[in-house]
Amino acid sequence: MADPDDGWRTLDGDVTGWSATPSLRESVELARVVLEQAPDAALDLRATGVLVRTSAALPVLVDPAGLQRLGVVLEAADPAAAAGFWGPVLGRADLVDPFRREPSFQVVPSGEHRPLRQRAHLDVVRPAGVVEQLGLGEAGGPYGVRHADPEGNEVDVVPGGPLGEGAEDWQAVFSAMAVYRTPEPARLAAAVAELVGDLPLGIDLRPGLVVLDSGKDQWEDGVVAPAADVLAVASRIQAAARDLGAVADPAAPVFVQLFLDAADVPAVQAFWAAALGYVADPRPGLTEIHDPRRVGPVVVFQPLDPAEGDRRRQRNRTSFVLTVPADAVEERLATAEVAGGRLLGGGRVADPEGNELVIRAG
Repeated sequence: MADPDDGWRTLDGDVTGWSATPSLRESVELARVVLEQAPDAALDLRATGVLVRTSAALPVLVDPAGLQRLGVVLEAADPAAAAGFWGPVLGRADLVDPFRREPSFQVVPSGEHRPLRQRAHLDVVRPAGVVEQLGLGEAGGPYGVRHADPEGNEVDVVPGGPLGEGAEDWQAVFSAMAVYRTPEPARLAAAVAELVGDLPLGIDLRPGLVVLDSGKDQWEDGVVAPAADVLAVASRIQAAARDLGAVADPAAPVFVQLFLDAADVPAVQAFWAAALGYVADPRPGLTEIHDPRRVGPVVVFQPLDPAEGDRRRQRNRTSFVLTVPADAVEERLATAEVAGGRLLGGGRVADPEGNELVIRAG
């Protein structure tokens, strides 16, 4: 186990640390150092730093502040049937993400009858061909993409598509994403860092695998750059990856975001931003919050009719679980309470409208 005084902390069985860097290039250099010592480490490279998950603490300077993992727990009367629906939708055998990205997802048994639509759901965006192969049947909802598991828990399964000509390895799945399989992930990461310029791009390194992810909407026209520039960068990265012998897996990209319905969106949004340490998207008209490190999933809030009293009072079948270092639990609970939360005991906190967050020690 990691020494609690050296900055490393244990989260969900992984010894975890964040090391700040001034650029993506420096993040790649740090990744090289880490992989020399721990070839099986999972690394999330960002322009601001590197998140490291490994089996033992390493002689690398890390900061324990803000370490966390966000997950989803679904309560079901028949967990096996629910898991049989959600596994294929998420592309996760046994609900375990092969890429070890957030959010985690778990189904647990519950005998409590809650017949009304819940106020929490997921958006899952995958390539259009993959969505078609799922065979989920006729979709509903305002956008024609809503499906439900055998107990009525809903998910919007959104079909993505190719990013554009010259970047066929990339998929537009609310983010611009490409997944490459390669025996030399760090080598490909170094090539990407030289080509990306100032455009935001996350690089997740796993043994034999590289996930390139722009973050939600960051590739769209005018958000950080003209869409043509983003497409040009993606095309250059694709050419470099192929030159290095990396093989794209265009069916692999998966984007997951979390939704909460709220009668008072500003109050609920403020609670979750404080409790998760997230920041609000500054663009007009948006109600979403995101991890400032661009590691955790986006959380979006949408209006709920205040007249739907029964639905507002019904306890959700879905709760979100925030895993933090053991020495950070009490501080997070206090932060959540100050932000309008109601402590329920056992690490459970209800937001101003009863949506639950569980804050637990890693």
